[in-house]
Amino acid sequence: MRIHLCWQVGLGWLFMTAALAQECQPILQWSPVQKNNAIEWGKFPNFSLPFTLVYEGPRFGDIQSQPLKHGFSHLATFSGSESATLAVSQRATTWYHIATDASTQPWSDRTLKSPWANDLDLYRATWDTQLRNMANSFAETQGKNTPAYDIIALDIERIHDSDRDIVGIKTNTLIPANYRSLADAAFVERYKRDMQRLYAAPLDYLRGRTSASAKVGSYSDAMVRGSFTNWLSMTVIPWKDWTTDASLLLHVMRDTLTGKVGGQFYNQLNFLTPSCYYYYDYNTSPLGKDYLAYLLFVIEANRAWSDKPIIPYVWLRYHDAFNPTVPFVPKFVAEATAIFPFFSGAKGLWLWEGPIDESQQKNFAIYEYFIAALHRLSAFSAFFEGNFELVIPRPAIEHATSKTPIWRGVVKGNEILIAAQNPYATSDSQETQVQLAYQGFQKTIMLKGRDVFLCKFDYSTIAAVAPQPTLWNLKVLPNPTTEKINYSFESAVNIDGLVTLIDITGRVWIEENRRVNVGIQTHQLKVEALPTGIYLLKIRAGNHQMSQKTLIIK
Repeated sequence: MRIHLCWQVGLGWLFMTAALAQECQPILQWSPVQKNNAIEWGKFPNFSLPFTLVYEGPRFGDIQSQPLKHGFSHLATFSGSESATLAVSQRATTWYHIATDASTQPWSDRTLKSPWANDLDLYRATWDTQLRNMANSFAETQGKNTPAYDIIALDIERIHDSDRDIVGIKTNTLIPANYRSLADAAFVERYKRDMQRLYAAPLDYLRGRTSASAKVGSYSDAMVRGSFTNWLSMTVIPWKDWTTDASLLLHVMRDTLTGKVGGQFYNQLNFLTPSCYYYYDYNTSPLGKDYLAYLLFVIEANRAWSDKPIIPYVWLRYHDAFNPTVPFVPKFVAEATAIFPFFSGAKGLWLWEGPIDESQQKNFAIYEYFIAALHRLSAFSAFFEGNFELVIPRPAIEHATSKTPIWRGVVKGNEILIAAQNPYATSDSQETQVQLAYQGFQKTIMLKGRDVFLCKFDYSTIAAVAPQPTLWNLKVLPNPTTEKINYSFESAVNIDGLVTLIDITGRVWIEENRRVNVGIQTHQLKVEALPTGIYLLKIRAGNHQMSQKTLIIK
């Protein structure tokens, strides 16, 4: 899979909509469930998707493993005879209360969250009990402390994120005196190092008591943490900083010696599970309109730092941080949540629901909107199998700033699949034109209200009439280099351009807006602060680009 970041420019695109064949699957006709505490799975055809989709939602008496017949690959809530019949490859679980069941310990304290003076023998005893409870869900492991699951997500969430919060506990008398006597900087450094060791402890314990094939992640504790704090700050901090400033990462994901991504906790994770919950009500808060930008931002920012699969937790309710009634999200939010993450590179979704009191009657039709959206996406499953290319026209946070419609694409062969939505529409009847552009492909589509647009296009005829290049003859000297890169190229037009230097993982290290003029031009980048490695210098102007590899050696 490749990722293509393209920037729409108003000049220079070749308009060819007449040559494009469009195919949009008919939307399934169905009626939302009317009775409470029910999900009518049977109204949808059976289908599958090439993603890891974990269902940790309500079952409401389902004894036929219906989620597994409707797009989901794993169950994390069990029903019927599944304790004896469900294959290990279809089992998932969230391992809750890892830090908190040992309630007398400093790590468990919601205010303190200290890595020091914890009784690890006591913690291991609580973990053993928890693993036995997990094992007791299935017949073949009952009474054992070796749970058999394909996927396990650890719910730890006992950590101070920022240096300020870490220093804030320094005067607490429950902190051992030898740590309180340290200078602030040394105290922070020691906290981060010891907390990473503590976070790794339950992983070490689990690895010794489960199959080597079991895959583990850590709920919420991802590279760029998914939380309402990031929702507020995503447009304040430049996208370049989100992808290059290591201080914005959760410190247990960084090696304490090198400061780079890694360490004894991160290295044991098979995938990342950020919690992409929605905090602000769409109908009552202006921030609620940013739900889709926020969801995609969390995925894209984490992917900028890590090549581990991203499987976000999503919830079809608003978080209770600001609304204690925990209402369901609107149907168009559920539909976008089911479709868009895969266009930003997510490898799955974990659909979560808190404990349900079935004595309280609620209508769960929102789950059916999510299922219907998955079914709609399943018609295009082939786009996400084998070799394909993601088209991300703009970082998601830019849409939160400009309040503009969001579109993403997936290219495979001579076809492109487009998903688009206008989260900022003011009514269901509002019509919004959106200009799609990718290499020589251009198409204007019309969005209605907040509906999710999902269609594929054939643009194989474009190649024969592609425009002549605007840029050519890119030269990079010296190569290899140690301190600076001199580069030159030629242009046929005067146009605004963008220069980026990225490493082999796709991480952006340098990004500069550059005015491109007719003729030969020479420029320079300072790279003395960059680590040794292979980089790609890319120059884009309009819909034209060129690139050259360079080696930086220290």
